[in-house]
Amino acid sequence: MKTITQTDDLRQFCKVAAQYPYVTVDTEFLRERTYYSKLCLVQLAYSGDGETDAVLVDPLAEGLSLEPLYELFRNTSVVKVFHAARQDLEIFWVDAQVFPEPLFDTQVAAMVCGFGEQVGYETLVRKIVKQGLDKTSRFTDWSRRPLTDAQKTYALADVTYLRKIYEALRDQLEANGRAHWLGEELKVLTDPATYDVRPNDAWKRIKTRTHSGRFLAIVRALAAFRESHAQQNNVPRNRVFKDDALVELASTKPKNMSDLSGSRLLLREARKGAIADGILKAVASGLDCPADQLPQSPRGKDNLQVNPALADLLRVLLKAKSESAGVAAKLIAPTADLDMMAAGERDVAALSGWRKEVFGADALRLCEGKIALTAKGQSVQVIEIP
Repeated sequence: MKTITQTDDLRQFCKVAAQYPYVTVDTEFLRERTYYSKLCLVQLAYSGDGETDAVLVDPLAEGLSLEPLYELFRNTSVVKVFHAARQDLEIFWVDAQVFPEPLFDTQVAAMVCGFGEQVGYETLVRKIVKQGLDKTSRFTDWSRRPLTDAQKTYALADVTYLRKIYEALRDQLEANGRAHWLGEELKVLTDPATYDVRPNDAWKRIKTRTHSGRFLAIVRALAAFRESHAQQNNVPRNRVFKDDALVELASTKPKNMSDLSGSRLLLREARKGAIADGILKAVASGLDCPADQLPQSPRGKDNLQVNPALADLLRVLLKAKSESAGVAAKLIAPTADLDMMAAGERDVAALSGWRKEVFGADALRLCEGKIALTAKGQSVQVIEIP
């Protein structure tokens, strides 16, 4: 098991890998104590089964540059294969503003091929490679050195088995004509906006029961301060203050340090210094927000006028279509999308791309009263309405 700690060695490996049609990639990282992921290990493998076909790259090694790897990522003649790539891609985008292209995500491909929703790597190893995985090193501190042989073996398995998984899924996609489905799903993973966390939009993730504009203005200001502080200091947002404390602050509207000390949910560290100052300024900003700039609560299920009978029919249609296509129903359309459609909304993912081919077109016709559903034996069939 070779571990690369020198830039020249990484450059040589990537030069060889560039001669192959694909390379499998995985990472190990830590994020419990930081806002941004700390990259601790990169695993790479190209087609083959020899000792030199797979390596570990130690990004913590002094003087090592990942630029040769990024050059390989930019090489569009080599497919870069990941499993559940989102967090890996975020690391590379934040570090070097680079995405691996072209990209193949075996988790997404497996969903498209009918393996279920968000299928795990271990499941694919068992079903496709017919092997088991040693999970003893799963919860390890990858920042500690030296790595044990058990850790290295565990890490390398994430890219060596991935080769057979990729080849099997690639062949299945080509056989069933669903390669373009995968392409549509991967677009969001290589969109910079996916990883661009804007502080002013952070409030939309906060769950609240109050929807008044003034209250939401304070929530928006507090969430924006927390996000900015977390980014600038590279600490988890919950280490600044948690969501329940944020909602409490928006309700109590503290105006000074004395008010702040009365909070039940605020961490002790947040009651003084830069965080306390930021909280008070954010609350004041929300209180002073002009009426015409007050935010509105994001439209959710509670705000929709859902036709419950139509929603139930859409669920029946979705179940029939997902079983026919061999694709997880939630991948085609989550329950929230069905409720939105039953409320007359049309800006949902289920009504575009491959989802429209599989389900959306008939779902629209059902909403418009152009088709009906009937049961025949164990199956549900579509009936045209004259």
